[in-house]
Amino acid sequence: MVDLSNKLAVVSGGARDIGRAISLQLAKCGASVAFCYLASAQQANETVECLRRFGVKGLAVQADVTRQAEVEAFIAKVQSTMQQPIDILVNNAGGMCARKKIDEMDEAFWDSVIDLNLKSAFLLTKAALSHMSDGGAIINVSSQAGRDGGGPGAVAYATAKGAIITFTRGMAKELGPRRIRVNAICPGMTDTKFHDLFTKPEVRQRVASMTPLGREADASEMGALVAYLASSDASYINGASIDINGGICFS
Repeated sequence: MVDLSNKLAVVSGGARDIGRAISLQLAKCGASVAFCYLASAQQANETVECLRRFGVKGLAVQADVTRQAEVEAFIAKVQSTMQQPIDILVNNAGGMCARKKIDEMDEAFWDSVIDLNLKSAFLLTKAALSHMSDGGAIINVSSQAGRDGGGPGAVAYATAKGAIITFTRGMAKELGPRRIRVNAICPGMTDTKFHDLFTKPEVRQRVASMTPLGREADASEMGALVAYLASSDASYINGASIDINGGICFS
């Protein structure tokens, strides 16, 4: 079992789907977890209750991670409530917003997707760093789309997730002197609300059948990988973007 006892983890978009699975796995390993959410208030409350059942502290704060003032207020709330340095930061918040080909997009749509998936990671990392322990860990959630360009109508999302991979590499170099490791995970198709909204059932079935393991991922599998990367067991993994897609796509 990965041991994260007495650590404090901060997770963006931690109320549901992959973010919730990450939050719960970190708590299962002994970390207290503070997470932000935007519109999933009921799910956020349920997640906090689940966190506390693991005997750790849990905190949910509503925040729009594309807005600097709200991100800074979130981190300030984490510090005033949890009263300990941040050991683990997980930049998970993101989404596709809609499937649109480039000739269907306007500037506002492009900006909204880039802000949600990329700017959010920049803002949260910047806000958290002065409160992070040396020797901590940052894990960014990218996507298989960042490797292969994504499916139809996903070019803005794929571009942002590809940039997360580059952001990860750059931050790993920049934060190395503080022994803060920065890594990313690149999930393939995972059974979440994301694909309920944006991927047709027949497409999901076809992709699952093409995957060597013959199925979609479960969000808990993403949580397990993040917990490992956050731990001392991964002490020499830095700047990596790890594919977790059942073997359908390799970098």
